[in-house]
Amino acid sequence: MGLRTPLYDSHLAAGAKLVDFGGWDMPLHYGSQIEEHHQVRREAGMFDVSHMGVVDVTGADATVWLQYLLANDVARLQQSGKALYTAMLNPTGGILDDLIVYRLDEGYRLVVNAGTRSRDLAWMRQQAANAAVTISERDDLAMLAIQGPRARELCARVLNDSRAALISLLEPFHGQPEGQWFLARTGYTGEDGLEIMLPAEQVAALWQTLLEAGCKPCGLGARDTLRLEAGLNLYGADIDEQTSPLAANMAWTIAWEPAQRDFIGRQALEAQRQAGDQPKQVGLLLNERAVLRGGQPVIIDGIGEGQITSGSFSPTLGCSIALARVPRATGASARVEIRGKSLPVRVIRPGFVRNGKQLFE
Repeated sequence: MGLRTPLYDSHLAAGAKLVDFGGWDMPLHYGSQIEEHHQVRREAGMFDVSHMGVVDVTGADATVWLQYLLANDVARLQQSGKALYTAMLNPTGGILDDLIVYRLDEGYRLVVNAGTRSRDLAWMRQQAANAAVTISERDDLAMLAIQGPRARELCARVLNDSRAALISLLEPFHGQPEGQWFLARTGYTGEDGLEIMLPAEQVAALWQTLLEAGCKPCGLGARDTLRLEAGLNLYGADIDEQTSPLAANMAWTIAWEPAQRDFIGRQALEAQRQAGDQPKQVGLLLNERAVLRGGQPVIIDGIGEGQITSGSFSPTLGCSIALARVPRATGASARVEIRGKSLPVRVIRPGFVRNGKQLFE
């Protein structure tokens, strides 16, 4: 038996097919992964993401310590409520985790991946040994992600007046507390929406209220195809501790300035940047009747070979798509080896669908 979120019984009642995900019993789907995917693109769907880690960092050294711990610079968060996406690196520049940091009135809130949660906390506490910081895992909280073009509308309709008012004011990539709740707007699906962190004992009631309002439950299957269409990395597939952010379309998350700011992995990344020898991440489109999957080789004639890191059928586009790591000199076309056949693929910048619309020409 795996770990269970406070919504475990709600998932069973909704007819979820449960699978092991990083040690947690989580819903893969509630009947149709494809329908759940379309529900998010067209209306609104909700995901139980309570298995993810919520970590509050406070103390006199919180800002300076996080500037050292993370590749992005939390000093950019100059007002409470702002958020940024960043990587936490090891000394060789590999990605220990990718995460979101929110600026709070008193410190910061980090949301980390479920599969790396325990390792992240151990690493953070190790790095904080001589710093005046307090690291608090908020395992008293549950979290729902409500995503889709009608997500904020449905939430505002069923929540109290103060929370509804906050929803109307909340800007993208911001998060704000409201009593014991915390509402954020930093989704993982390529659609607008909310993440709501709240006391674990209150989440089942919120789930039921949203369900009755027309917000359909969605599982890990739809979450994966949605994030893949959005061109977003999945930890453990597209990125891991052997992957540099320079090879994962994450160079924009590295704050090189100010030059005097030292952060874990900086020296290794600067050497990689100077050498210019890292591969790059691209998107692939396949129009043949086959499915792109992680691990399949990508052949670039006259240049070399890369590999698909994650791929699937895209319900929105009606074809197979993938993220791949390939040589930097790769152009607009390549081939993928699938079951002994060499199939042509189109190479584009990562990102296929955002806000329900195709991103590429």
